[in-house]
Amino acid sequence: MHLVYNALFLFVAMKWGDWRRWREYYPTILFFIVGDLLKNLLFHDYWIWTYQETIIAKEILSNHTFISLLIMFVCYPCTTLIFLGHFPEKVWKKLLWIMTWVFLFSIVEFFNLKYLHLIEHHHGWSLGWSILFNFVMFPMLRLHQKQPLIAWGISVIWIIFLLNMFPIPMKYIK
Repeated sequence: MHLVYNALFLFVAMKWGDWRRWREYYPTILFFIVGDLLKNLLFHDYWIWTYQETIIAKEILSNHTFISLLIMFVCYPCTTLIFLGHFPEKVWKKLLWIMTWVFLFSIVEFFNLKYLHLIEHHHGWSLGWSILFNFVMFPMLRLHQKQPLIAWGISVIWIIFLLNMFPIPMKYIK
């Protein structure tokens, strides 16, 4: 199913992504990927959520790492090209655009968690935390596009906050 989701994101990005300005979005795509790579590194032996394939391509996407890399290198660039490529100018439209993406990512996670079992939460993580994370992530992508140093600074604060909320026992840090 993860292959289907990523193929769908790629199809949608091919149709509606702002490919003409991909170079402008490239640093933000890398910012998006680096954030997830950092989460995977820090929580490598103490996952707060894990992906698994339960429907299609179980042999190809046999573990969290392969699925996570697929998402990072397909879904994140596609999301960025669409999200930033169509980011509106009016304040109320900006808020609506962000809310739309928060809803989209949250509803996909809800179905993947409750019905398709493509994701599992661990160590206190929940759908509520994912929704909060999405409310931080999407404005952060826009902020990174406009003010990358400020976005990095706020991201460090956000990471510290998350590490305090979901502390990793020292025995899992290598």
